[in-house]
Amino acid sequence: METNLRLALMIDGDNAQAALLPQMLAEVSKYGTMTIRRVYGDWSEPGLKSWKDVLHIYAIQPSQQFSYTKGKNATDIALIIDAMDILHSGSVDGFCIASSDSDYTRLATRVREQNLFVMGIGRQNTPPAFVNACTVFVYTENLQALAVDGTKPEVPVPMPPTERAIESIVKDAADPARLEALFRTAFELAVQDDGWAHLGAMGSSLRQLDPAFDPRTYKHKQLSQLVRAYPKFIEVREDKTNGGTGAIYIRLKAKSQKSK
Repeated sequence: METNLRLALMIDGDNAQAALLPQMLAEVSKYGTMTIRRVYGDWSEPGLKSWKDVLHIYAIQPSQQFSYTKGKNATDIALIIDAMDILHSGSVDGFCIASSDSDYTRLATRVREQNLFVMGIGRQNTPPAFVNACTVFVYTENLQALAVDGTKPEVPVPMPPTERAIESIVKDAADPARLEALFRTAFELAVQDDGWAHLGAMGSSLRQLDPAFDPRTYKHKQLSQLVRAYPKFIEVREDKTNGGTGAIYIRLKAKSQKSK
C-alpha cells in the first residue's frame, strides 16, 4: 500500500477521543502526510473542553458547528459537506475519518468510488457497515495500548447507551474462532502453487476481507508474531538468506474434527 499519500484528517469531535489524538496522528502518518487536519464540533459545549486543550499543540483546525436543533447531529453534516468539497478539489489522495458513527458510511463509500484511500478510526463497537466501507480501519482500543512500556494507559472509553444495542450484534473482534475463519478465507486468496502463502500476500488478503484487521487486536504488534502465536492451525516457514532474516511463508493445518 502506498505510504506517501496526501491525506485529510477529519475528526468528529462529538464522537472521537481527544486523549488519543497523538496515537491517531501517528497511525495516520504511516500512510502519508496530513495536509488537512480538522476537528468538528460545537465549541460552546463543555463536553469538548478536552479537545480545546490539544488543538494548538497538534495544529488541528477547529471547525465550529452550532447545534441549531436538539437531537440533530449538525457536526456530521458539516464534516461530510467539507469532505465532499475537498474530494472534488482534487487536493488529497485520501481521507481519514475519526468516528465510530455509521452516518459516515456513505461518505467512505463515495470516496472509495473515486479510487481514493479511506481510513477509519473508531471503537470496536463501530457498525460493520462503516468499517467495511473503509480501505483500512483502526480500532481505538488498539491505539490505547501504544504506551512506551507496553501497558494500556488509563484512558476511559465511554459507550453511549444508544451504542450498546449495536455492540450486542457485533462479533468480538479478538475471538480466536473468528480469527481462524478469517485466516482460512484469506489463505485461499494468497496461497501459491506449492501450498504456501507469502506473509505479505496474506496481510493484503486479510485487509481486503476485513479492513479492521490488525495484529494488535490479538495482542501482537506484527503479523509475523501473530501467526507464530497460533501453531494449532498455522504452520510457519522462514526462508533465510545469507544467515539473516528472510521471507516468511505460512500454510494452514487441516481443520480440527472436534466440532463435528
